[in-house]
Amino acid sequence: MKSPILGGSAAIQSTNAAANRTINLFPELTEDGKEPAYMQRCPGLALLGTAGTGPIRGTCVAGGYLFLVSGTEFYRVTSAYVATLVGSLMISSDRVVMISSATQVFIACGTRGYIYTLATEVLVEITDVDFPGALTVGYLDGYFVFNPPDTQEVWVTDLLDGTAIDALDFASAETEADNLLAVVVDHREAWLFGETTTEVWYNAAGGSGFPLARIQGASIQVGIASSYAWAQMDNTIIWLGNDGIIYRANGYVPQRVSNHAVENWIADGNTLSSAFAYSYKEKGHQFFVLTFDDGDNTWTFDVATGKWHERPGWVNGEFSRHRGNGYARFNGLHIVGDYENGKFYSLSHDAYADNDAHQRWVRTWRALPPGNNDLKRQTHHSLQVDFEAGVGLDGTGQGTDPEVMLRWSNDGGHNWSNELWRPIGKIGETGQRAIWRRLGDTDRLRDRIYELSGTDPVRIAIMGAELDVEVKNA
Repeated sequence: MKSPILGGSAAIQSTNAAANRTINLFPELTEDGKEPAYMQRCPGLALLGTAGTGPIRGTCVAGGYLFLVSGTEFYRVTSAYVATLVGSLMISSDRVVMISSATQVFIACGTRGYIYTLATEVLVEITDVDFPGALTVGYLDGYFVFNPPDTQEVWVTDLLDGTAIDALDFASAETEADNLLAVVVDHREAWLFGETTTEVWYNAAGGSGFPLARIQGASIQVGIASSYAWAQMDNTIIWLGNDGIIYRANGYVPQRVSNHAVENWIADGNTLSSAFAYSYKEKGHQFFVLTFDDGDNTWTFDVATGKWHERPGWVNGEFSRHRGNGYARFNGLHIVGDYENGKFYSLSHDAYADNDAHQRWVRTWRALPPGNNDLKRQTHHSLQVDFEAGVGLDGTGQGTDPEVMLRWSNDGGHNWSNELWRPIGKIGETGQRAIWRRLGDTDRLRDRIYELSGTDPVRIAIMGAELDVEVKNA
């Protein structure tokens, strides 16, 4: 019998009801393949360089360079990943938001803002007396559009000049009396995300006066959890709402994309205002990645499958939030910074560790498919997991003879067996099979959960699992 090892994370508050977890793995659909899908390992972190002492607070790509804010310093990074200090910043926010025009980079730092001019390579603070500060910023039709901290206001700079602000160039989002937390420009529209509501504005001016106006009917009764908990992907915007639900914009209608497992994690000890997100595309997948600064995990939504999986780090034998802090697509690579230091990495499927730390992957699933249990007694004679075998590394050390670990629970995930290890093949041993034949005392077995895991720095591909099971009559 096929055991349903393939899938996403959907473990809810009662593991007796649903126990599936997919950690540092994600499913990919196949066409006319051996199985409808298979599980592959999430990308690791390959070190590219270091910019200051960190943490990396923001990223931007413009003029052929990657720009990073590390701590309170602004760096320009070349395609060879050499970081050069450009200047220092005064920052009053946990993160910075950067956006570029053809000639300038605007850096929103909270109560302050800065402009970097690409042609002159000069960084200056915005000193216009009318500048009220900028928490986030977008770019629309030649204007930098930004929201000051702790207000309902949206402002624009002068056309094509981020250093100049007119005292009259602002308006207020007034659907509710909630402060604006973020401005996101998408499809030439400015989404004004507030604490409890959202409005969508557009460029209605003919070249003079304040250019933005509300779109009638584009008022949404959902706000955003934090200024940084959004991403543009799949031709729209996805964000973490103030109610702890993750939404995808369908026109001006928010559609829920989170499941109860994600929402339970969000509500369980995380500070909503510390959330941040980014998105990226890779090989037909579009990933939305959500992390909390004070959290112990990172969750990822894959548009291609509609499934969620978990992407935590592994530190001192425990899961933690992923190290990635912000994202940029630069030089053909997916680049993230570090939340503790000035290192920046590429998300790479050729890296099987998070820089110098192990990456632990886990798949937990119920042994029998839905509808095949009926709570009758069972005997499990053997379990064979179909791995891509012979993936061991050349040389010596961890990974040359990779192994995976299996354990199980007979009470819905409350108590677990000892670990049983099996090899998946040294380099070239492509016929190696991972089979477990002694699967514990099954006299009272009615509802078993299996957990498979590993840390060896090798390629992981799981095609399926076959369970030799005998179901009793009672």
